Amino acid sequence: MKKIALLFVLIAVVSLSAWRFATQAQGAEEAAARVPLENYLKGQATGDGEYMRKAFHADAKVFSYRDGKLNQLTSAEFAARFTGKSAPDEAQRKRWIESVKITGNAGVGVIVLDYPTIKFTDYMSLLKVDGEWKIINKTFHVEPKTKP
Repeated sequence: MKKIALLFVLIAVVSLSAWRFATQAQGAEEAAARVPLENYLKGQATGDGEYMRKAFHADAKVFSYRDGKLNQLTSAEFAARFTGKSAPDEAQRKRWIESVKITGNAGVGVIVLDYPTIKFTDYMSLLKVDGEWKIINKTFHVEPKTKP
């Protein structure tokens, strides 16, 4: 009976250790997947296009749908819109990573940009390419705010 109990304890310890290892590995991978999202937020805050170039894969696209028309920019075109200056109302702007979900080498990040007159919800497709996480595509929703 003692041998059976010891066997169950040993199985439980090994299972717990394997679960902890998998959880730590997933946490480290999620932290790595957040890096391009954080670079994107830094680019938004500073106006520095270099952060956008770090965040996006060179072949990435930015898609929007406005006035019944599908629009797209390359990552280079998008980064070029950032001229190195923060917005005049930067102190009133808030930004955060709402969520990150990864599976293997693919994932999605949701970012909220809450500005005084408008709110953006960005959906970022993420891929781990050559060992590094990058934003591979961006789509977004624009919600104008009503004035009080």
